[in-house]
This record gives sequence, C-alpha cells and structure tokens, in this order.
Amino acid sequence: MELQEAKDKFVQAWGTLGSQWGINRTMTQIHALLLVSAEPLSADDIMEQLQISRGNVNMNVRDLIDWGLVFKVLKPGERKEFFSAEKDIWKVFKQVVKERRRRELEPVFGILEDVSKVEGNPDNPEYKAFIKPIQDIQKIASRADSTLETLTKADENWFFSTLLKLLK
Repeated sequence: MELQEAKDKFVQAWGTLGSQWGINRTMTQIHALLLVSAEPLSADDIMEQLQISRGNVNMNVRDLIDWGLVFKVLKPGERKEFFSAEKDIWKVFKQVVKERRRRELEPVFGILEDVSKVEGNPDNPEYKAFIKPIQDIQKIASRADSTLETLTKADENWFFSTLLKLLK
C-alpha cells in the first residue's frame, strides 16, 4: 500500500469511528488528516485533500480548536492560517474524555440534581417509581464521572499497566 493510500484509508476510518462515537465525521476526518500530516496544513490544503468546502473546514477546525485537539500555527512570511493537531495520542485521548465529560456528563448531573428534589410521599408508588431510577442513574453517573476524572489525571504508564492487569 502506498503512503497516500494508507493516509486516505486512515482518515476515512477515523472519520467513521468518530461518527460512531457521536462526533461529526468531517471533524474527525480533519483531525485525522492533521494528526498524520508532517507539516501544519492551511484551510486550502484541508479543502483540497478532503474535498470539502471552506465553510465546512472553518467550522470544524474551530470546533477542533475548542476541543483543544488542534492549534493554529504561525508561519513567518505567510498570511494564511495553518493548523496542526496534538500528536501525543495519550493527550488526545485525555482531552476527548475531558471534553465529552464537560459537554455530556456535567449537564446530566444538573438535570438529575433538579429532578431528584421532587416533592412527594415516599410511600406513593408513583413517587417510588420515579425517584428510584433517578437515584440509580445518579450513582452510575457519579461512578462514571469519578472514573473519567481518574483517567484524565492519570499518566499513560499507569493506565496501560492497570489495563494489562485487568486483562490478565
């Protein structure tokens, strides 16, 4: 397999994987392209290589910057903006976990906290039917949050040694 063919295949696979995780496919394709590029790329470079519009590139690059996965790179003498992805995959993993936690888990905590304050008679079957699953979801979400917090603070060696111990 030629290098360009391998890059194209990786970009497509990363995009598909990202969409299965609920992340915009084009966003993950841009991330993959920047991840495997030796040099920072301009919006024009990204447009050409992925065959997507300037608006699509700009919107998704801004999202990737917001996620902390892509950075602007200044090149002396160039007026164009260039972009590069974080190359350390462990940092990428931790940043994605941190961002998904902030965007998805934290809002759920607020809603669960609000609805768990419902007033009612603890002997009422309707009240019990409502409050029990809410409390169970809070427990599971809290454990998931704690695990994600541990992962984002952990270093790579701890994570992989722990994972290997679990797999044995």
